[in-house]
Amino acid sequence: MPRSTRTNQDRLGSAVFLSSRETYRADRCEPLRAAVRRGEVRLRALARRGYPGRRLPARMLPEVSTVGFWDALRTPTWGLDWHRHEGLELTYLARGKTEFLLDQESFVLESGNLTITRPWQRHRVGNPRVGPSRLCWLILEVGVRRPDQAWHWPDWLILSPADLRRLTALLSHNQQPVWRANDEIGACFEKLAALVQAADPLAAQSRLQLHINELFVALLELLETRQVKRDAHFLSTRRTVERFLNALPERLEAPWTLPDLARQCGLGATAFADYCRHFTNLPPMKYLALCRIEAAKGLLRGQPALSITEVALRCGFQSSQYFATRFHQLAGRSPSAYRKQPGASP
Repeated sequence: MPRSTRTNQDRLGSAVFLSSRETYRADRCEPLRAAVRRGEVRLRALARRGYPGRRLPARMLPEVSTVGFWDALRTPTWGLDWHRHEGLELTYLARGKTEFLLDQESFVLESGNLTITRPWQRHRVGNPRVGPSRLCWLILEVGVRRPDQAWHWPDWLILSPADLRRLTALLSHNQQPVWRANDEIGACFEKLAALVQAADPLAAQSRLQLHINELFVALLELLETRQVKRDAHFLSTRRTVERFLNALPERLEAPWTLPDLARQCGLGATAFADYCRHFTNLPPMKYLALCRIEAAKGLLRGQPALSITEVALRCGFQSSQYFATRFHQLAGRSPSAYRKQPGASP
């Protein structure tokens, strides 16, 4: 497909999409901005065109709308409702789990999943809230403002014309929005995530360009082969850990240690911790603490006759003082203050 030779401003114009019946404007992720301000999520991104993050220099990779990642570590209170972006959007869930909806389909993203969203395709992340997760992304402008327009790739992509034609055909007609990424794609996103944190974006430009090129080469190979090798033992272990973590909120009174948790899944502590981070985006003991605090919230509101100490013990805390400290750290207020404000958001 043709590469762009016009300037970013000449070709892109305003961020709108003209369908036969409606005009759509590109989303600017306001719920994510608000979550960052509240301290619920850590955001690291380079961006332009109103997307959140540090500003990309004007002449630096002008077709990149945003590249970066978020770490949602606390219990989420936000999600990205139905929205559209002007560019091709690729996301990679490095850790955790969250829901992803596109058009009429709903998916539960797990660590290692790749999403492909065409320009102006309607989608959302979270239903309604995102899950604790580390999500990496790239939104690349391809110059689409009407349904019948050809895609225009940046001049700095090094793929051959034949490869770009195949990639465009595969992406523009793709009906499978969620894929299991391979290690190469995951590594590309992690390299990009590291670079967006550089003190000087211009100093990172060459490597950003290199790794975006690597990403699209790897994406083309993935789409062409449509094969993902999956190890049976690995999948069995993943299911074991996932089932255990899902059941853990019913077993909070036990005095769990990290070795105890790992033994329940037949794993060593290090391996169990790796799986836990994949599923929850949290180390095991932090995930356990979060489960205990969530259970405590339910008891504080649902059983007002219980004392603070009784709530603490039922949720696995050994003392009310430690419970109060951890509750304030994770919930932003004391247990008694939380109980006194039943109408407030968690």
